[in-house]
Amino acid sequence: MQHRVFLGLGSNLGDRQANLFRAMKLLEPEIGIESVSSIYKTEPWGVQEQPYFLNCAVAANTSLTPYELLVKLKSIEKKMGRQPTFRYGPRLVDLDLLLYDELIMSSDELTIPHPRMLERAFVLVPLAEIAGSLLHPIRKLSFRQLADEINKSGIELYDSNMKDEEDG
Repeated sequence: MQHRVFLGLGSNLGDRQANLFRAMKLLEPEIGIESVSSIYKTEPWGVQEQPYFLNCAVAANTSLTPYELLVKLKSIEKKMGRQPTFRYGPRLVDLDLLLYDELIMSSDELTIPHPRMLERAFVLVPLAEIAGSLLHPIRKLSFRQLADEINKSGIELYDSNMKDEEDG
C-alpha cells in the first residue's frame, strides 16, 4: 500500500544545495518524489552561531511503514556523512518526517506529525508551497493558513527552480 508523506530537508554545511539534491536522489527507489518546494535560505533555529541553512519540503509516496521510513532517512543522513553534534547544531543534511498520511502517533522514537513543525517557518513556508490546502492532522488548519500565521523573518527564497535543476 502506498502512503503519502511529506519530508523536510535542510543543510548548512558544505555545498548545501548539492546536499539537498543528493539526499533526494538517495530517497529513491523506496520513496518516490511527487513534488519539491522551492529552496529557502533560513536563519539557524535554536543555535544562532552557525551558517545559514537551505531548506525545502518534499511530497512523496512510499510503501515503507513510518518506522522503516525513519530508518531510511537516518541511513541517508549517515551515508552522506552527517556527524553527531549538539542539539540544533550545524549539519551536512537533516531529513525530517513531517507527515505520514493523516497519521497521528507518538512514541519514544517517532512523533507524527513532526512535533515542532508548527514553530518553524523554515518548515511551514516550503510545506505550504506544495501542500497549501492540506490540513494539519491535529490543528485542522491548512498549511497555507499556518504559514500565514508564523513569523517569516529570517527566511528568504533562495531558488524557485529546484525541481528543474534536479532533473537536469
